[in-house]
Amino acid sequence: MRRALASLTAALAVGLAGAALALPAHAAGEIEIDHLQSDGTAVRLLATVPDGVDGDIAVTIDGQQAEVAVEKVEGDASAIARTAVIAFDTSKSMRGKGYLDPAKAAALAFLDSVPEDVRVGLVTFDSAVQTQLEPTLDRDRARDVVGDLSTAPDTLLNDGIIQAVAVAGTEGQRQVLVLSDGRDSGETPDTAVVAAIRKAEVKVDVVALHDDTEALASLQSFAEAGSGTVIPSDAEALQAAFSDEAAALSRQVLITAQIPEAVTANEATVVLSAGEATTSRAAVIRDGEATTLPAASPTEDAGIQISRPVMYAGIAALGLGLLLLLGGVMYSAAAPRKGPSAEDRIAAYTGGVAAGGRDDGPPLSLDQAKQAAASVLGKNKGVEERISARLVAAGSQMRAAEWVLLHGGIALLAGLVGALIGGGSLLLIVIFLILGAVLPWIWLGIKRKRRLTAFGEQLPDTLQLIAGSLGAGMSLAQSIQTVVEEGSEPVAGEFRRALVDNRLGVPLEDAMEDIARRTQSRDFAWVVMAIRIQRQVGGNLGELLNTVAATMRERAYLRRQVQTLSAEGRLSGWILGLLPVAMALYMLIARRDYISKLWTEAMGLGMLAAAAVLLALGAFLISRIVKVEV
Repeated sequence: MRRALASLTAALAVGLAGAALALPAHAAGEIEIDHLQSDGTAVRLLATVPDGVDGDIAVTIDGQQAEVAVEKVEGDASAIARTAVIAFDTSKSMRGKGYLDPAKAAALAFLDSVPEDVRVGLVTFDSAVQTQLEPTLDRDRARDVVGDLSTAPDTLLNDGIIQAVAVAGTEGQRQVLVLSDGRDSGETPDTAVVAAIRKAEVKVDVVALHDDTEALASLQSFAEAGSGTVIPSDAEALQAAFSDEAAALSRQVLITAQIPEAVTANEATVVLSAGEATTSRAAVIRDGEATTLPAASPTEDAGIQISRPVMYAGIAALGLGLLLLLGGVMYSAAAPRKGPSAEDRIAAYTGGVAAGGRDDGPPLSLDQAKQAAASVLGKNKGVEERISARLVAAGSQMRAAEWVLLHGGIALLAGLVGALIGGGSLLLIVIFLILGAVLPWIWLGIKRKRRLTAFGEQLPDTLQLIAGSLGAGMSLAQSIQTVVEEGSEPVAGEFRRALVDNRLGVPLEDAMEDIARRTQSRDFAWVVMAIRIQRQVGGNLGELLNTVAATMRERAYLRRQVQTLSAEGRLSGWILGLLPVAMALYMLIARRDYISKLWTEAMGLGMLAAAAVLLALGAFLISRIVKVEV
């Protein structure tokens, strides 16, 4: 709601800017605390006060009346140092719109009007940010620098403001006066500018020479962070705007208020009154440092403010907790069992991991999390069966509930990584969340495919081994036992499971059909069908298996040949499908302002939707063209 109101206010200001002269930064009847510092016994305030009220100034600290002394700020060595830095837009649009010469004249008028004790600096920004003049009292040098200003393409507005804040230094009362006619064209986000202004506690006033609502909203956020104002202006009113800023510096007075003995707190609210005008500031008054707390707005609730280091520390702590949770899940899946339970005895035959207890199991909270996941999956049997089937086909010993916990933890951790990389960018958080949700499932699919492919490649040799064992006089069960003992994974593991099922009372043909179903092998399904028919009608099973093995080898040879001939088409499909996505991710990182029009404007959204549909259609057609059934 606050952002909406700020945008509305900015829009109204733009609408009135064309019909009115530039608004002054400080009205003549207002009072404002520009700088505050304390030495533990007295509070010194640099304030802008209305004309003619120097002797009618009062200060209260935590509600207690303080004894005050007021003096003019006129270069006294004991006065608080004052610094003003002009952040000057030197983009080519300034010259093209006729703003450059009036802006130079306004800057020169500012140099003529600003008090002599105020150090003035100058930072320019276009395609680069340059410190043209370090803060100095040499007005002639400053005038020469302003007169030599030239233009260049682009507008690195945000970088320019950050540089001006740094040039203003860290001592005394510091002010940055920004002059710009366009929006930022760089990669630095607005949040970085706001953070730099708040950290430096520098006052920021902005003279805006345009009516771009979005750009004005960004400038408004900068001015609010620096307790300043945005002044919509035009070329004719530039000099008046800069003169108002210089006049505000001329009206500043130095107020020294003794801290009353009744005030014992380290932090207090300082209220300054001059005539009928009143303002206040929360400040640290007893740490001996020139430190002030952020000024509270009288009309807006600031809410909870968390510094960036604290935010990153919290994200890191949450990420560490997720890593510990993921480690616990993986440990839970691989930890040794205890006690000779029935599942443990079955695992001795299958070579798997049973579901019994553990010597040093995971904490109770992890067990409860797994039970909760299992409970949710129990209500969605179809989902649980699909996950379990995929895990079994991939050769994983994890249960569906453990996989759900692991998968969810990876997705959340990816989102935290996106938050750290993007500095809190919602777009990057969403992208990393999607990657964290999709990539583990893709990895499990790749592992499953490799295992099923390995099973298919080992099947002809396995059938030949069974046929040889049958020719040597062994039974079918004994031949399968030979495969278990002499074969390699995954064939040995699948046949071992079939033997265990047979010993538990499942017919051998049914146990072998389960192998075909788990491995999704049509070749082995035909083998089981042939074995079942041979057992019913009789015949030479060994010869039959040798014939089937030879047929499988011929089909595997043909399949590899087709894969070789279609490799170019499949590679082209992958390149054409992934190239737009990779380019979009690169542009998102390198030139976000350039590509952001795709989701910030209606036409861009339409283009993005059309591109996605065409890309999906092209990928589908290429996949159909290069796919050859063998």
